Amino acid sequence: MILQSHGDVAFSLFGFPVYFYGVILAFACFIAVFVAKVLYNKIYNDGKSEFIWEVSPFVVILGIIGARLYYCLVNLDYYLFHPLEVLNFREGGLSIHGGIIAGIIGLYIASKKYNLSFLRLLDVFSAGTVLAQSVGRWGNFFNNEAFGLPYNGFLKLYIPPAFRPAGFESFSYYHPAFLYESAADFLIFLALIFVLKNFGVKIEGLTLCVYLMLYSVVRFFIEGIRLDSALNIGNLHIAQIISAGIFVFAFAGFIYLLLKAHSLKAD
Repeated sequence: MILQSHGDVAFSLFGFPVYFYGVILAFACFIAVFVAKVLYNKIYNDGKSEFIWEVSPFVVILGIIGARLYYCLVNLDYYLFHPLEVLNFREGGLSIHGGIIAGIIGLYIASKKYNLSFLRLLDVFSAGTVLAQSVGRWGNFFNNEAFGLPYNGFLKLYIPPAFRPAGFESFSYYHPAFLYESAADFLIFLALIFVLKNFGVKIEGLTLCVYLMLYSVVRFFIEGIRLDSALNIGNLHIAQIISAGIFVFAFAGFIYLLLKAHSLKAD
């Protein structure tokens, strides 16, 4: 089975091209907020779920800005000489790690403004975010990016010559790394639903830790086969190094929350 993008333009509006990447990103942002609201209402039912829509601009806007700035930083050799391109969101170039960091900052600001539990917001938005990531990866498909090493097996991705990395011009088919991550993100979403339903009220913040751990593992291994990664340090991609750091941080938080919950139960 061959996957092949037939172009990055979804349609034209008054002669202005509208890209699949932007359409999918907008849909993914809506999914993240909608899922967060539904889960907040079902899990906590404290009458504050309606605030999720008011919280969303803090998360979405800061998340996109953070994702873009992070991407530009790890591609600094290009953007130093093309500074105006930093503002060109329409053709792609977002990093989920930057989005996660900025999104967390946005949730903290929103929690203070609307007097909401920071940890509860983090938990429900973790589930919404990873489902949005699963959808959003298809934007990479239409842009002919987020692909892996050359591969000619059953499920392969055709990359046009213009998008093939230097040294791989003779290869037509590659691992559909975007699809691997999309599928893995959906499985993480299912895992987070389980954690939220069983531990959301008892141990606030646990869902966030599970999300960061699982996604970091997925990203670490999938990044290892990608050819279009930005900024390599030695034999490791910067995304692998960041993923490893986030995993350690999240694992420490996971253990802390479990020990704290056990201590409170013992008391």
